[in-house]
Amino acid sequence: MSKNNHRIDKLLLFSIALLTIGGFVIFVSASMGLLAENGASFGSVAIKQTISLIIGIAAFFIFANIKYTFWRKSAFFVLVFAFVLNLILFIPQLSLYHGGASRWVDLGFMTFQPSEFLKIAFIIYAAAWLQHIRDSVKTFKHGLLALVVLIAIFSALLLAQSDTDTLVIIAFTGLVMFVVAGMPIRHIAVFGAMLVGLVLAVIVMRPYALTRVETFLNRGSDTQGAGYQINQSLIAIGSGQLMGRGFGQSIQKFGYLPQPTDDSIFAVAAEEFGFVGGIALVGLFVLLAISSLRIAVRSPDVFAGMYCVGITALIITESFMNMSAMLGLVPLSGVPLLFVSHGGTALIIVLGATGILANISRYSQRT
Repeated sequence: MSKNNHRIDKLLLFSIALLTIGGFVIFVSASMGLLAENGASFGSVAIKQTISLIIGIAAFFIFANIKYTFWRKSAFFVLVFAFVLNLILFIPQLSLYHGGASRWVDLGFMTFQPSEFLKIAFIIYAAAWLQHIRDSVKTFKHGLLALVVLIAIFSALLLAQSDTDTLVIIAFTGLVMFVVAGMPIRHIAVFGAMLVGLVLAVIVMRPYALTRVETFLNRGSDTQGAGYQINQSLIAIGSGQLMGRGFGQSIQKFGYLPQPTDDSIFAVAAEEFGFVGGIALVGLFVLLAISSLRIAVRSPDVFAGMYCVGITALIITESFMNMSAMLGLVPLSGVPLLFVSHGGTALIIVLGATGILANISRYSQRT
């Protein structure tokens, strides 16, 4: 079926456009809080995010016009490329340390986060693998064992970067893809138990992870220390009430709420746009998920369908982890709110990834 017979799915395009525009508006308002920080440059941050947005939009339309089968054929090389980018982090001269972790490559004229490439590379490779094995996913060798080996390799790389959040997101995304592909319930239970065991081991062995959990369980014990961010977040969200203070009117972003343009940006949005605005933002992510899964159901082959499932699981898991953490429903994490948070790499990658999704929609079977 020629792509000229169909255009990009309208619901998908609508949801991506609203998330991109709405996310940028929220970011601009949140970044005004940087004016209260000594040495921070609102203009510099805004310009960098604008450039990333322009590159991301270009990536979306470029990938939307590259036939999706290219990624299936190139899956192994995409994965190797992503691994090489992450190995650069182990070169001290090129690695940027922040918050006790090395997750950014600093080239002098630009910085980027290699793990963002790894997420999409994993989805592409897993989708290609599931296309290759098809019904064999029900077997131990090609299903459970293959997934465990793949996640074990990713674990070695990401835990060396102290990037537990990305590992959990990738592992859960992989589990969702293999479940949808038909992996047996007993294998699902085994992998789920292994994933829980891995998380518990990290919590016990990594002090920062243990602190997060302790703060989550008792956030009122240290309101000026470990529990400061979540308590300020809840103050911001609560003060937004039903309709919010109004665009640009957040008080917490001015020196009270840590990382107002990054991890805490949902709290700023909820303070300014209230409960209604927060629900609207959640609704946009749900709309994107619905449109993506609808394309998956109509996809022309296994690879296309599994890619749609994987990218949906990734976006929803990562974004809901961020919002849930700000609401105190899960421990704090360092994952961004996709389409919204400051971070050029994440914005460019998610727009490029949804561009592949848009191309798949061109070939989907429509009634």
